[in-house]
Amino acid sequence: MNPLIPPPLTLQKNLLVTGPPGCGKTTLVRRVVQELGDFPVAGFYTGEIREGRERAGFALVSLDGKRGVLSHVRFPGPQRVGRYGVDIPGFEAFLDGLRAGEPSLRLVVIDEIGKMECLSGRFRSFMKERLDSPVPLLATIALRGTAPIEQVKARPDARIIAMSMENREQRFREVLGEVRRLVGEKGD
Repeated sequence: MNPLIPPPLTLQKNLLVTGPPGCGKTTLVRRVVQELGDFPVAGFYTGEIREGRERAGFALVSLDGKRGVLSHVRFPGPQRVGRYGVDIPGFEAFLDGLRAGEPSLRLVVIDEIGKMECLSGRFRSFMKERLDSPVPLLATIALRGTAPIEQVKARPDARIIAMSMENREQRFREVLGEVRRLVGEKGD
């Protein structure tokens, strides 16, 4: 490669929203998907499972309404993150039911690329396939994490969008505009 010729610009078609827990990353993703309406999109988001006032685990919800459980305080087994047992076989079965590889898709959503999810080899493969695909990806990603998380953040085709409580409305508008640009949809 000639050092006098700049390298080609890489299209950053993978949008990765990061920030501290509770800043609204999942809400942002859900709002973007809602704004797109009937647009061809697939993927999933996570949500808390609450028992009384306590968080007891994390649920999985596909964008077409299928549900699963990622982790729970009562799940036994060696795969744990903090006090949560992670149901790797259940998570992998959930992933296999997603339509994220369909040719008609214009956007894939992953909420989130985190420590629990990365315990699954199937998820790491699923994530790499989506990142390498020509279809744009909108994902939330842990602020800090294990090697697979840091490798995703270091990709030249990934744009990291840092979110906080203070900038979440601004980030929503920014991400929505960028998603619309990537998928070729005109904004309001």
